[in-house]
Amino acid sequence: MTARRGRWITLEGGDGSGKTTQSDLLAAWLTDAGHAVVRTREPGGSEVGTLIRDIVLHHRGDIAPRAEALLYAADRAHHVATVVRPALERGDVVLQDRYLDSSVAYQGAGRVLDPTEIRDLSLWAAEGALPDLTVLLDLDPAAARARIDAADKPFDRLEAEKADFHGRVRQAFLDLAAAEPERFLVIDAAQAPDVVAAEIRDRVGALLDLPPHRG
Repeated sequence: MTARRGRWITLEGGDGSGKTTQSDLLAAWLTDAGHAVVRTREPGGSEVGTLIRDIVLHHRGDIAPRAEALLYAADRAHHVATVVRPALERGDVVLQDRYLDSSVAYQGAGRVLDPTEIRDLSLWAAEGALPDLTVLLDLDPAAARARIDAADKPFDRLEAEKADFHGRVRQAFLDLAAAEPERFLVIDAAQAPDVVAAEIRDRVGALLDLPPHRG
């Protein structure tokens, strides 16, 4: 996916790290700057993905870890083919909540599967596609859980996992970022939302050759 006019930005991090808030702020800024922005997510960024999302996040019974990984990969294959690639070919900015790094962290580290196998599965599903920039919002799992509790909404299957699960997920994200520093921007998500947003805008502005942000 090197011959494209658009740009692809993904947001990663544990549940409660602020991805939705930062996606809202970044999308508004990019739109004001004149960019066509496509906002999407995994799982659930397509009609097929919505059905898969309901299974992997809200199914009442257990799902075998490998079956869970395959469901995420199936969503990813369809999503990249039908949403991401067409948008990039149009020259749009794709702003996406979660991608393959989440699978490596949640199914690889969280479910204790082989992270390399999980990544290879995702790359096969997406025909090798990787984002131009991945923003990792890093937050201590205890602080993230407090945010989720304050939102007063039911936990999904992954949010409901125990602290050690979320600790493994956080470390996996940090390891991924350390392995690919040119793709990742790691931000302390415990900072105020406007501070986090400014750091993201600085990096995205450089990616898109936009003037420096002034407030």
